[in-house]
Amino acid sequence: MVQIDDLSRIIDEHPFAHGMDDTLRALIVGCAANERYDAGQYILREGGRADKFFLIRAGAVALEIASPSGAIMVETLSDGDLLGWSWLSDPPVWTFDARATQLTRVISFDANCLRRKMDADPALGYEVLRRFLPIMAHRIHAARIQMLDLYGPGPRR
Repeated sequence: MVQIDDLSRIIDEHPFAHGMDDTLRALIVGCAANERYDAGQYILREGGRADKFFLIRAGAVALEIASPSGAIMVETLSDGDLLGWSWLSDPPVWTFDARATQLTRVISFDANCLRRKMDADPALGYEVLRRFLPIMAHRIHAARIQMLDLYGPGPRR
C-alpha cells in the first residue's frame, strides 16, 4: 500500500503540481489515492458520475467519444498528463470515455474531498482551476479538430 508520504512525493514529481505552493499541495494530497488499470479497462465512461480526476504516472489512456459507427478516439494521454475535468462542472458527468490502452498507473483525487477543500480555501480553488483551464481548452480544441476531420466539408472545387 502506498503511504501518504509516498503519494506526496509522487504528486510533487507530476507536472500538475510543479510550482504549487507547499501548503496547497499538502491539502490536495489528503484527497489522493494510488490506482492502476489494465489494458482495455475503462477508467471512466461517458455519462457516468464524475467523482474523480487523475494524474497519469505511467501508461496510456485513449479519450473516446461514442458514435453510432463506434468509438472515435479524440486524444491519447500518457505519462505526466491529467485526466478528467468534468468533476468541475454541474452536474458532474463524464463527457468522454477513457480507456487504458496499456497498464496504466494513476493518482486519483476524490472530487468531493477536493471541492470541500477548495470551498474552504479560495487560494486552493484558484490554483486548481488555474491548472485545469489550459487542459480544458486543449481537450475541447482536440475534440473540435477531430470532428472537423471526420465531418467537415470535403475538398473545395
